[in-house]
Amino acid sequence: MPVVTPEIYAKMLDAAQAGSYAFPAINVTSTETCNAALKGFADCGSDGIIQVSTGGGEFASGTALKDMVIGGITLAEHVHRVASKYNIYVALHTDHCAPEKLDKFMVPLIQETARRRASGQGNLFQSHMFDGSSWPTKENLAKSIELLKMCKGNQIILEVEIGVVGGEEDGVDTSGTPKAKLYTTPEDMVDVYKALNPIGGRYMLAATFGNVHGIYKPGNVVLKPKILKAGQDAVVKQFGQKAYFDLVFHGGSGSDISDIHETLEYGVVKMNIDTDTQYWFTEAIVKHVDANRAVLTHTATEVADKKKFDPRSYLKEAEKNMAKRVSQGCKDLKSEGKTLFGK
Repeated sequence: MPVVTPEIYAKMLDAAQAGSYAFPAINVTSTETCNAALKGFADCGSDGIIQVSTGGGEFASGTALKDMVIGGITLAEHVHRVASKYNIYVALHTDHCAPEKLDKFMVPLIQETARRRASGQGNLFQSHMFDGSSWPTKENLAKSIELLKMCKGNQIILEVEIGVVGGEEDGVDTSGTPKAKLYTTPEDMVDVYKALNPIGGRYMLAATFGNVHGIYKPGNVVLKPKILKAGQDAVVKQFGQKAYFDLVFHGGSGSDISDIHETLEYGVVKMNIDTDTQYWFTEAIVKHVDANRAVLTHTATEVADKKKFDPRSYLKEAEKNMAKRVSQGCKDLKSEGKTLFGK
C-alpha cells in the first residue's frame, strides 16, 4: 500500500520536519511521467509526492476532452495501482488551483475522495493546493477556511499560498506582480495561523521568499530564505512551538543548493519540481531524434525504421532520464534513504 493513508502521510511530514529534510513533489502529466517519478523515488529509497496541476489533468484526459477532473482521476488511479509494487511511500497532491478553477478541479476531486471513503476505499488524493494568492489576503484566507473545513472532513491536507510566486507556470503568468507581493511577511504568516488553526485539520503553507516559476540562468533568481525564518519566529513567539508551519517551496528551478538546504532548516518539508523534470524528460527525446533523424520518417526512396519511430523507444529513455532528475531532487532535499516503508 505505498500510496499513503492520511495517518502515514502525517508521519512522513512529521519525520521530514524533525529530520530537516523535504520531499520532492513531482508534477506529472502522463503515465510515463508518473512512472518516472516512482522510479526516481525508489532508486533513492525516498518517499515522495506526486502532484497534478489543472493543466496536467486537462492534458492527461486527451485533446478531445480537455477535462482536468477526468485526467486527474486517471493519473491518480494509475499511481495507486503501480505504486503498490514499490517499496517506498508516495502521496498524491494537486498543485496550484486558482479560485476560478476550484469548482472545475479541486472540489470535484474532494468529492471523489468522499465518494470513495463512503464505499470503504481510501482517499484518491491525500492533499490539495488552493492558490488564492491572486486575491487580497482577507479573501484568500476566507476561502481557505471554507476549503480546510471540507478537507478536514475527508482527512485531506490543504496547502495554501500567501504571497505570489513569480514567473509563469501552467499558463498562469505572474511576471507583472509587484515585488512586494513576492515576499511573504511575518504578519502574513501570523494571519494564516490565526485564520486556519481554529478549524483543525492539517495544512501546509507555501510562503514566498523571491521564488519564481520557470527556468533561469544562475544568479537571475534571488531567494531570501531568512524570510521563512522570520515568519516562523513570529508565529512561534506569539503562539508557541505548536504553531511552527509545514512550509512548501515553489519555484525552485535553478536555485543554489545552499539556499535549498537553508530552507530545510526553516521548516520546508515539500519542494515542487516541475520545470527541471520537464526538461530532463524532453532532453532524452531530443537526443533520440538527433541520433536517428535520418530513419524516423519515410523518404522518396526509403521507409522509416519502425524500431526507432516506435514511441516506446524514446519514451522509455525519457522516463529513465526524468527519473534521474527525481533522484537528484531526493538527494538535494536530503530525503534519500529515509523512506518510512516497512518501519
